[in-house]
Amino acid sequence: MKKRMMKLMALAAVATLATGTITSSVYAGLTASEAQTAETGTETNEPPSDEGGNPPEKPDDGENPPEKPDDGENPPEKPDDGGEPGEPGGPGGGSEPATYDAVKTITSDTDETAVTYESTTADQNALLVSGAKVTESDLTVTKTGDSSGGDSCNFYGLNAAVLAKDGAELTIDGAVITTDAEGANGVFSYGGNGAQNDAAGDGTTVNISNAIITTKGNGSGGIMTTGGGVTYANNLTVETSGRSSAAIRTDRGGGTVNATGGIYTTNGTGSPAIYSTADISVSDATLTSTASEGVVIEGKNTVTLTDTTLTANNTQKNGNATHYDSVFLYQSMSGDSSEGTSEFTMTGGKLISQNGEVFHVTSTDGVIELENVTIINEDADRILLDVSNDGWSSKGNNAVFNAKNQILSGEIIVSNAATSTASAESTLTMNLAGSGFKGTVNSTVAETEQGSVSLSLDENSLWELTGNSYVSSLSGSGKINYNGFTLYVNGTAYTADSPYTEDGITSTDETVDEEEPVVDDEKDVVFQNAKKTFKANALAKKAKTYSIISESDGGAVTVTKYLGKAKKYVSVSADGEVTVKKGTPKGVYKVRIAVAAEGKYKAAEKTIRVAVK
Repeated sequence: MKKRMMKLMALAAVATLATGTITSSVYAGLTASEAQTAETGTETNEPPSDEGGNPPEKPDDGENPPEKPDDGENPPEKPDDGGEPGEPGGPGGGSEPATYDAVKTITSDTDETAVTYESTTADQNALLVSGAKVTESDLTVTKTGDSSGGDSCNFYGLNAAVLAKDGAELTIDGAVITTDAEGANGVFSYGGNGAQNDAAGDGTTVNISNAIITTKGNGSGGIMTTGGGVTYANNLTVETSGRSSAAIRTDRGGGTVNATGGIYTTNGTGSPAIYSTADISVSDATLTSTASEGVVIEGKNTVTLTDTTLTANNTQKNGNATHYDSVFLYQSMSGDSSEGTSEFTMTGGKLISQNGEVFHVTSTDGVIELENVTIINEDADRILLDVSNDGWSSKGNNAVFNAKNQILSGEIIVSNAATSTASAESTLTMNLAGSGFKGTVNSTVAETEQGSVSLSLDENSLWELTGNSYVSSLSGSGKINYNGFTLYVNGTAYTADSPYTEDGITSTDETVDEEEPVVDDEKDVVFQNAKKTFKANALAKKAKTYSIISESDGGAVTVTKYLGKAKKYVSVSADGEVTVKKGTPKGVYKVRIAVAAEGKYKAAEKTIRVAVK
C-alpha cells in the first residue's frame, strides 16, 4: 500500500506548474489549535501571530497530549513548530492574512478535469478557490515550502495545498494531494467566521471523494476545517506523518465534518486520527493512530462514530498530558474551543486500545455514549475509564458514561488526586442498559482521594466484580456478582453474604460473557480512481500511470476482461497500477479486474473506466 501511495505521489510531483506562497506553520493533529489553522479565506497573506498557531496536537517536547496552559488561564503554549496533540492554537489566534498567494486562484464558477497544480513556495497555496462553485475531477496537487505562519496556517489555511474560502463550494472527485512542508494541510475549508467559536460560517463547503491525501510535515492535517467551514469526505485515504497533524483536523471557529468510508492514518506525536473543535461524524471508516490518541475532543464539541474501526496506540505523550489514552476529552483553556460539554458517541464498530486508558476525561464535562461497540483493550493495566486531574488547570472533571447493549471490562478510576496544575474534584455518572460490566471502580484509588461515582444498572444489566469497589450511590434493578469481593456504597460494605438490596438490586452468581475479540476481521479492498479522466493532448506527449488500489494488502490484480478497444490502450499491473498509453485517442475504455484474497483482505472485483477527452 505504501509503495502504491509513494508511486502516486511521485506521479503528482511530475506535473509542472507555477509556484506560489503560503505561510503555514500549523500542526494538524489532535489539537484544537490545529483545527483552527484553517480559518483563512482571503487572497493575501498576513499570518496571524505565531503564538497561538499550534493545535493542541503537539507539545513542545511531544511528550504530552494537547497542551494546556499550566494554570488554565492561558491556552497551552504552543511550540514554535506547532505544538502537540491536543494543543490548541493558543490565546488570541492572530488575524486572517490580508492577502493570499496561490499558484492558481479561482474566483468564478468552473469545472476542471485532470489538471495539476504544484507550489514550492512558502506561505503559498497550490489551489485557492474563493467564493466560486468549482468542480475538480482527477486533480493532482503537490505542495512544498515550509511556513512559519502559525495560526495563519492553523486557522486560515495559509500554505495549505488546497484552500476553499469566502463561501466557495468546492467539489473534488478523484485526486492525489501531497504535501511535504511545515504547516501544509492537505485540503482546507475555512468558513470565514474569523476564528470566533460558536459563530456561523459563510457557507464555504468542500465535497471531496475518492482522493489520496498524504502529508509529511508538522502542523499538516489531512482534511482541515475551521472558522465555521463545512467538509464532506467520501472514500478518502489519508495518511499524515508529522507532529500535530490529525488526519481529520479542526481548529478555532469550528465547523462541520462528515466523513463516510475511507482509511485515515496518523504516525506523528500529537496527531490523533481525529482532533475535534467542531462537530465531526464518521461512518464506515477505518481510523488508526500509531503514536497519539485516536480521538481528541476539546471543549464544547462532538465526535460521532458509526460502524467504524478506531485503533489507537498512544505511545508518545503530548503537550501537558501525563496519561496515555485512546479517546481523550478535555478543555485546554486556550481559546480554541468554547467551554462546555465534550461529547463522544460510538455506535457499532470496534475500538481497539493498544496502550493506556481507553477513555480519559479531564478539565471538562464529558459525555461518552456507547452502543454495540466491540472494545478491545490490549493494555496490561486494563483501565477502561479515567476521570481525574491531568496537566491542565481544571474547574472540574465530570463524566457521564452511558452504555447500551455493551460488554465492558477493566478498571474505572474517578480520582480527586491533585497534580501540579490541577486540584479539581472528579465525578462520574454511569448508566448501564442491557449491558455487562466485568471490573472494578476505584479499586486502586486511596479512599481519601476517591471522586463521586453514581452507578445505575437496569434490569438487564450485570456487574461482575473483579476486585473491591467503591461507589457513592447505586440504583436500578440490575444484578451484581460479588465474586468474593466487597462493594462499598457510600462507605457501607456489602458482600455476597450481605448484599446490597435497595432499589431492586439483586445478588447473583451469573458472569459477564466476554466475547473473544477478533482484531483482524476480513476487510474489503479499497478501490481508488475507479473512474479516471485524461486530456487527449496530455496523452499525446506521454503515457499516464496511476494506482487503482489504495491502503490494501490484497493479493495480485488480474484483468478478467477488456471491453471494446481497451486492451490496445490500457494495461493493469499485478500490483494495481493502471497505465494509459501514449497517443490513446479520445473515447471511454473499460477494464474488468479481480483482486485475489490475501491476509485479512477479501477477494474483490471492479470495472475501471478511463475517459480520454
